[in-house]
Order: sequence, then C-alpha cells, then structure tokens
Amino acid sequence: MRARGSEGGHDVAALVLRATLGPMLFAHGWNKVAGPGGLKGTTGWFEALGLKPPEVHARMAAGTEMAAGVGITLGAASPLPAAAAVGLMAVAARTDHRGKGFFVFKGGWEYVGVVGGAAVALAALGNGRYSLDGLLRRQRAGAGPALLAAGIGTASAAALLAVCYRPERKPDETQTDH
Repeated sequence: MRARGSEGGHDVAALVLRATLGPMLFAHGWNKVAGPGGLKGTTGWFEALGLKPPEVHARMAAGTEMAAGVGITLGAASPLPAAAAVGLMAVAARTDHRGKGFFVFKGGWEYVGVVGGAAVALAALGNGRYSLDGLLRRQRAGAGPALLAAGIGTASAAALLAVCYRPERKPDETQTDH
C-alpha cells in the first residue's frame, strides 16, 4: 500500500535527480571542449592517461557526457543515458582514479562512484511523470532498467579499455639489471 502522495514524491525525486545529474554531466563534457585547456588540453590529458587515439577519446568522452547530460535532464530514452554515465565513470575510475584511494580530493574514485551509482538509481527510479519519457508514456523503471544501465555501461567501458587503453608501463623497481 502506497502512502498518500508517494507517487508525486517519486516523480519529484526523479526530477530532482535528473536536474542535478544531467546538467553536471553536460557541464563536464562542455568543459572538455571549451574549458581552460579546450579540446587540445583534453586530448593531451587523455594521451597521458593512455587512451589511444587520444583525439578520438577526447571528442567521444565530451560528446557522450553532453549527450547523456541532455538525455538525463530531459528524461529521455531511459536507461540509455544512465548507461552512458556508468560507462564514462567506469573508464574514469580505471584510467584516472585507480590506486588513489577513495576521496576525490586525493584523486580517488569517490566522485565517479557517486555519479555512477546515481545514474543506476535513476534508471531504477525511472524518469517520472515530469519527463519526456513520461510525456510520451514510455516509462521504464525497476531492477531491469537498473541492471541494463549498469550492465551496458560496464560492458562498454570494459570493451573500450580492452581495445584502447595503453598506459605507459612504469619500470619495476624490484627488478635489477644483470
């Protein structure tokens, strides 16, 4: 039995989550293109991370963040924008945040974990009535869309990393020359 007003609360919660997560993702993508270093700086950063070819990955990451941000903000095509966010965050966790602990202020995975988790939660919650999907009566919510977002995002990230992630190897300090 639902508490009085719980359906409206669900819709408002989805709207607030979308209005928080979507614009933030869009802004991150836009910053990769038009921020202080621009696309050239993003390309250099991706080169340093070991993503090959870095020019492609800089554009792909920026475009995916902006598209996922717009999709999440509008509440469209759930759970695909959430899957994109999960994939982006999984790649970031593996390439830039790995081995740096939990806290983001030390370079850790805290931020990407929260964003990825919020995206999966949104897929489970559904976009709600106040969304493009709601307007078009294409509501998807529950464990299925959440698992789909998590699965597609994680599998896409794993495939991208397997094909394109080539970080420079650091010399093993335990080996000696003979």
